Parts: sequence; structure tokens; C-alpha cells
Amino acid sequence: MKKIIAAFSAATLLALSGCGDTSTVDRIAEENAPASSSEPTKSPAELAEPETSTQAETQPISVSDEEMLDLSAMSASVVYGQVFDMVNNPYDYTGRMIKAKSPFAYYQDPATNKEYFAVLITDAMACCSQGIEFVLDGDKKYPDDYPEINEEITVTGVFNFYTEGTNKYCQLLNAQIVND
Repeated sequence: MKKIIAAFSAATLLALSGCGDTSTVDRIAEENAPASSSEPTKSPAELAEPETSTQAETQPISVSDEEMLDLSAMSASVVYGQVFDMVNNPYDYTGRMIKAKSPFAYYQDPATNKEYFAVLITDAMACCSQGIEFVLDGDKKYPDDYPEINEEITVTGVFNFYTEGTNKYCQLLNAQIVND
């Protein structure tokens, strides 16, 4: 009985604290969120890439399948917590192969015309979501080489992060959409 209460308490705490401040592909989550939100939305100027933008100095490394972090094999509660940790501790995951299965999301910044592609990870209660941006390997064009918006996909890639202004964003580089 104590184990059930402890598990329920941990799940409740995760559900209540899971919607904290996470700055990963917020623009995609906002674009795909319901229209009734009490949070202020960012203007196109705020989303535009500033001149001081820096790419994290990482080089993708060759990893084996044994080192892959397979988010697609985790429950909704566990995967949301894992992604939350990846967002808040990106150095711990940089260079690691990641596999994720979630709905496809797309956003084009109207100020810069820059396109962003992501998988949206939702928590167990489906009240919160975090996006993991991905950059497909090769010369791909949207919409020809991408799935339909909200189509469930599985994507693999090497974890990286970058900053734009003061915001930190996670991404999967050299990504591939794979068939299950």
C-alpha cells in the first residue's frame, strides 16, 4: 500500500510541476496550443533570430544503438519528465542519439520565414506539451519531404541545443523519420 501511495504522490507531483518554465521550441507549442491561453504570446520580433544568437559548440558523435535514449518506449509520464530533464540539463544529453515518437508539428516564423519542425511530447494528463525540434538529414523541403501536421511520427537524431537571445532550444540534428 505504501508503494501505491508513493507512486501516486510522485505522479501527482510530476503532473502539477510538469508545466513549469521550459524554453524548448515554445513557439511550436504555442502555435499548436488552443487559442484560449492566459500566457502572453511572443511577437514576431521577439521570435526573430538576434545577431547575438549562438550555436552550442558541439559536434555530433557516432553512437551505437545501445547508447540511444528511446523516448518512444517510455510511458507518457516518464517521457515528459525525461524531456523536461533534457531541456533543463542539455549538456548531459548533448551528442546522444535520441528516438522520439509523437505528433509532428510545424511553425514558420513570419518575421524571418525560418521553419521549425518538431515532435510534441505531452504529459500523461495531456495538459502540457514540450517540443523537440529536429533538423532532417539531407536537403529536405517542406511540405514535400515531411509528414502531415499532427501525424504521429518516429524521429531519431543526435541531441543538441542552441540559444537565440536568452532562450535555449533543444534539437535533434542529422534526424531521420523512421518507420516503426
